Amino acid sequence: MKEHLNKKETATLGAGCFWCVEAVFQGLNGVESVASGYMGGAVKHPSYQDICTGTTGHAEVCQITFDPAVISFADVLEVFWCTHDPTTLNRQGNDKGTQYRSAIFYHNETQKEIAEQSKSKADASGDWTEPIVTEITAADTFYKADAYHQDYYLTNPGAGYCAYVITPKVQKFRKQFSDKLKQ
Repeated sequence: MKEHLNKKETATLGAGCFWCVEAVFQGLNGVESVASGYMGGAVKHPSYQDICTGTTGHAEVCQITFDPAVISFADVLEVFWCTHDPTTLNRQGNDKGTQYRSAIFYHNETQKEIAEQSKSKADASGDWTEPIVTEITAADTFYKADAYHQDYYLTNPGAGYCAYVITPKVQKFRKQFSDKLKQ
């Protein structure tokens, strides 16, 4: 039984620019690692330049390794819903294109069920005036983005995009989920 409790799980989420998603989830208690990359497309080993064309079918995603003894997949999804706009198709803020779509890539049937229940609950919450368009799809090959995309916010907090887009998102997350932050 103890072995099961020490087992790590993986969540793969798309919520716009992976730099934003990474910055949020790196601060969440129970999250052990966050890697930025791509999933859901037809091109093998896509480059960032390929993804930016919007023609590969991939979404920018973060692959999140977490300890389910500390935080559940349902709680990970609660943060996901509250830190992006799941009602805009292929867009988050000024970032437009299929690569910025809202997506949950589930890794097993249990995650699929939890994701579908979570989406229904979020859609019924009244928090959004438009319906949620987040796709729920089986995970496939994860392509890790180049090294300069990893830990982007942590290493570039003064960059324009970080200062004007990511910092307000992280501040909102920290205020709303102060009880779930790493100490």
